[in-house]
Amino acid sequence: MTTVLVVDDSAVDRRLVGGILEKQFPCTVRYAANGVEALARMKDTRPDLVVTDLTMPAMDGFQLVGSIRAHYPDVPVILMTAYGSESLAVKALAQGAASYVPKSQLAERLQDTMEKVLALASGDRSHEQMLRCLSETHFRFTLHNDIDLIDPLVDLIQQIVVGMHRADFSERLQIGVALKEAVMNALIHGSLEITAEEMQAVEELLLEGEEQSLVDARRKEPPYCDRRIEVEVGVNAEEARFVIRDEGPGFDVSAVPNPDAPGALEPEGGRGLSLMRTFMDEVTFNERGNEVTMVRRCRCGPT
Repeated sequence: MTTVLVVDDSAVDRRLVGGILEKQFPCTVRYAANGVEALARMKDTRPDLVVTDLTMPAMDGFQLVGSIRAHYPDVPVILMTAYGSESLAVKALAQGAASYVPKSQLAERLQDTMEKVLALASGDRSHEQMLRCLSETHFRFTLHNDIDLIDPLVDLIQQIVVGMHRADFSERLQIGVALKEAVMNALIHGSLEITAEEMQAVEELLLEGEEQSLVDARRKEPPYCDRRIEVEVGVNAEEARFVIRDEGPGFDVSAVPNPDAPGALEPEGGRGLSLMRTFMDEVTFNERGNEVTMVRRCRCGPT
């Protein structure tokens, strides 16, 4: 069973998060009041995942992320963010945290975020030795509007990029998270034209046991059912370049929030776009807003 370490200096908040986890996710929950206590507990029992607050005494969430990456690089960290902590959260994400959940959205989003991070963390690494011999590659996928294709696609691209660049566990997660957010945005908001407000309403209905999904309904209706998503990947010794385009109407590129802006980490503030900008070295959009190009430069170089 998955073991999750919850780190928060508030005993009430710790138990609140633990209750959400035990209700929604099959796991064993352990607790720590700050970063120092969390690292001490990890020496005894290494968790599969850490969920931590940012602002804590003794050792805050940002310092904890750095220590976990240095000593336990295979343990992903999810941040719990409060409004106004965006700048520190973005810094922690760039330092190695895998993802984040706004505290105002824990009940709705923590389970899904955990499942995504754990799935990305368990990718197959059996071909890494052969991939290290690959010096350059370029390929393109054309996807139907099938959400079940996204995880296998992201895992395959992770294996290639990480194998060629010998990225560490944290970098692997960052690449996977940014790529998945980009493809999901292309599908949900691009091809299917579902707004963030509509998507949140759908998630609430699903949590209440409703079987019908707006995503499934749109996939069967014209013009949405005829649209495709192209994912183009180019990798060499210096960088990995990803181009994701959809056949939707696009969006107002000027409205994309700055990751450091207050509210940017809230869902309505462009959460996916903020993650993409944080985890990639370059993120640019075409004028129409239906194509994004992301560049991740190699951190370690060939040997």
